[in-house]
Amino acid sequence: MTLATVAPRASLDGVSLDALTARLGTPLYVYSASAIRERIRSLQAALHGMDALICFAVKANSNRGVLGFMHEHGVGADIVSAGELWRALQAGIPAERIVFSGVGKSASEMDEALAAGILRFNVESHDELLTLQRVARARGTVARAAVRINPDVDALTHAKISTGKAENKFGVSIDEARRWFASRHELSHVQLDGLHVHIGSQVLSLGPFREALQRVAAFWRELVAQGHPIHSIDAGGGLGVCYREGHDQPVDAADYIAIVREALAGFEGRLLLEPGRYLVGEAGVLLTRVIRTKHGDQRNFLVLDAAMNDLARPALYDAWHDIVPVAENTHPMTTYDIVGPVCETGDTFARNRALPTCAPGDLLMIRTAGAYGASMASTYNSRPLAAEVMVDAGRYAVVRQRQRFEDMVAGEQPAKHWETA
Repeated sequence: MTLATVAPRASLDGVSLDALTARLGTPLYVYSASAIRERIRSLQAALHGMDALICFAVKANSNRGVLGFMHEHGVGADIVSAGELWRALQAGIPAERIVFSGVGKSASEMDEALAAGILRFNVESHDELLTLQRVARARGTVARAAVRINPDVDALTHAKISTGKAENKFGVSIDEARRWFASRHELSHVQLDGLHVHIGSQVLSLGPFREALQRVAAFWRELVAQGHPIHSIDAGGGLGVCYREGHDQPVDAADYIAIVREALAGFEGRLLLEPGRYLVGEAGVLLTRVIRTKHGDQRNFLVLDAAMNDLARPALYDAWHDIVPVAENTHPMTTYDIVGPVCETGDTFARNRALPTCAPGDLLMIRTAGAYGASMASTYNSRPLAAEVMVDAGRYAVVRQRQRFEDMVAGEQPAKHWETA
């Protein structure tokens, strides 16, 4: 479908946001295909000449429309569950472009991934390695695996999305990994021939990447010198995006890849990357309407029809998202606490945020909502999941219908059929 092009702030990728919400309602997630395409191409251009595979971190945005778009542009998938495996395969992503990460892979999930024929597993503990060996042996196949190194590097990001420090649950020390390789010939059904590192998300400086990659590179060279073939190195993801205009300064993709090239100079195997937020974060917005304003004794509240169940990041991480009116608004500025209708004080998108004075019905845009927005949404307070739309050069396509109440309770039933276990 096509909608008229309007003023820049009132449109996204050539589609009128007012017209879009008039047809589809709010809250509404909107993703710019052009913006995602540009990010993919910027990484692909920086990687030119390398044997490299970009595997989109499905957890950032697991919508099958988005995953299908990734597939169309040659991008694979980095998954952390059997559900994400299913979504990726349903979206057309070939199993040989899928990498399975995460600390809690169950034996049944490993079996499903082996049956599908995925590219490799990123293994995060010795127990997981032994479980993978057992599952692969029972299936009569050989699993290809990389050890996830925890390099004990501070990514200088929020504590809840830091993954590369020794205190974090992810990966193993280089000393432990060294022991795994020393005994790798005991693994009859796991081919341990890769390294993996991921230090955290929303990283806004090159220093932590450089430090982590240098440690992994030194270990790779040590292993090769000892006769252990390393066929792949997964450099992870974590490239940050701009949530706060004029404050956040994201790393340029070309500069990041230059760091990778420098650290891994001489590596002749395959390079894997697993960007998530970088590809989709700034491409997405959450559109929401003002329900009402409330003037308290100490604060002014702007109550929206979007809530923490739609976008959890502010409640979960105290995360900042720029929030702006869609239509031009020349009213005097007012300081608001911007909140949703969920019965939690934590249902707050922003505190003490200055906006042009708003009125009920005004359409607002919550920016940089394409990653960890809809994928983290819930139906808390029995609020149906928001619709999701992709826009591209004046056209739009619904990639998730707004959830109906009937959809929300599907699978629920009265306790009439009692059994004993």
